[in-house]
Amino acid sequence: MDRKELFEKKPKIKINGKVSSCPTSAAMELIGGKWKSVILIHLADDKKRYNELRKEIEGITERTLSLQLKQLEADGLVTRKVFSKKPPLKVVYALTEFGQSLVPILQSIRDWGLFAAETKGEFLLED
Repeated sequence: MDRKELFEKKPKIKINGKVSSCPTSAAMELIGGKWKSVILIHLADDKKRYNELRKEIEGITERTLSLQLKQLEADGLVTRKVFSKKPPLKVVYALTEFGQSLVPILQSIRDWGLFAAETKGEFLLED
């Protein structure tokens, strides 16, 4: 059965124990919320260490970043690789193949965010 036929049959979708009646809701179960897509777009080009992400993502707390990375890892979107056995640990995060499948979507969201700023808002440049 192709996706069109599947969509027409309107099956329920179960992800992480939560049942959704819409594919969009199912997708948002994995990438929804304020920070997940932001973290993912920062990993789109290359792997990054925790501190790199923390410095690049303005406004996110250490606790939130840590929790969101754990959830993204549990959902199979991000890998966490530890390179040393004693402190300070070198931990690197990267997108999985499943996570990479989101990159074109995340880039479209970013581009739409720029369009929204041009259309409905403004750009604030720091001196």
